[in-house]
Amino acid sequence: MPAGQTGLDLPALWCMLGYVPMNIRLQVLGLMILVAWLPAGPGWAEGGIPERRRNQFQNEPGYVAIPYVFEVPGLGSGYGFLGGMNNLRGSYTDIGGTIFEGDVSGGAFGLESMHLLPRTLILDVGVALINRTTFPVYSQRGMQSGKDEYTEAELRDMGAVASRLTATFLDRRVEAFLAYYGMRVELAAIRDRDGALITEAGDAAADWVETDILGGRLDLTDDYLDPRRGVRVEPSVWWTPPSGDAANFLYVDLSVTAYLPIGKRSTWAFNYFRSDAHVLEKGETDPERIAAREGLVYGSGSDEYVDNRVAENTYGSATALGGLSRLRSYPEGRYRGAHTQFVGTELRWNVSDDVQPFDWFVAKDIRTAIQVAPFLEIGTVEDHAGDAWSTIRSSYGVGFRIVTASGLIYRLDLAGGDEGFQPCIFFQYPWEL
Repeated sequence: MPAGQTGLDLPALWCMLGYVPMNIRLQVLGLMILVAWLPAGPGWAEGGIPERRRNQFQNEPGYVAIPYVFEVPGLGSGYGFLGGMNNLRGSYTDIGGTIFEGDVSGGAFGLESMHLLPRTLILDVGVALINRTTFPVYSQRGMQSGKDEYTEAELRDMGAVASRLTATFLDRRVEAFLAYYGMRVELAAIRDRDGALITEAGDAAADWVETDILGGRLDLTDDYLDPRRGVRVEPSVWWTPPSGDAANFLYVDLSVTAYLPIGKRSTWAFNYFRSDAHVLEKGETDPERIAAREGLVYGSGSDEYVDNRVAENTYGSATALGGLSRLRSYPEGRYRGAHTQFVGTELRWNVSDDVQPFDWFVAKDIRTAIQVAPFLEIGTVEDHAGDAWSTIRSSYGVGFRIVTASGLIYRLDLAGGDEGFQPCIFFQYPWEL
């Protein structure tokens, strides 16, 4: 095919990925080729980049004020109330908050898309308070632990703050961002998988865990919110400074998503994701000292929790698999380790893309698409990079989405896998959390 007929400029993209290690670049090449060989035609700008099909800064006002139930794999279920207003008074700013009870209790509040410089410099901030929550701690990291081989760590009096500053250019095709997340973490108890108390944490030290992020996005698609053709590349570096006896490590994420148009309004999406931890300085690796700092006695039923801390202080932790974004049939953070790789695909079939305003008592917005999305995902997590893909897990299922002009994507995914069926309810596309 002549160079002028390719869907994307492959050599230019390859050069832009020049700072990415060669082994990752080679794995990304396949996804780039899928898009590069799409024929040019209507909807493609000069140079082979898809034209944006609408304004990338939507300011249609909307609101939602509804009670809800939630089901988050690994964290549990419950109920709450959500209130929010999008694009306040014709601006781009969203405001929202929620309170919730159940297996997790607390509340959160956030301000998003505050334009410090119109369409150029955007600030998001948020806070959350969680009175109690539990999360599963599996018997070992990586992919080897069984479905029921875990205890539960109960946390109390958690608080979190988050902020993100994004610089965006060229109709949101190029972005760079700085972000900060901070969380107070205090262990309350270790319980078995049925919730029975194993041991309480006596005078556990409360840690303030920080994460600093530097990242970017190259978005060569036809739409920032709901892409249907093109490719998106998202690198980021996450640094967790040492807190208490923890290791000083960073991890590097790379996500590449290709969108192949199917017919006039649907798309077939492919995602490749990789995350690798790099330890700058090991943390405490003596299990008895770690246990004592947490108000525990090693050997009294807290071994899985402490052993996982030892592994993280030795190897670091990359982005985990499981939960709302990747390997959706497994609990949140189900598979943890120093090296993560993932591939996923879903066919986003737009049953309707009619623009339809709705004004219900509890919500007001403009619906831009209704989707049904069958999906398949495969991933691997290991502490040693050379063991990647020696053991894999998969998820499959179907998602149902409502895309709105204000920026919300209402999502219900029904996922299955080796460990059973899991529903996921959230307000954003998978692979983008």
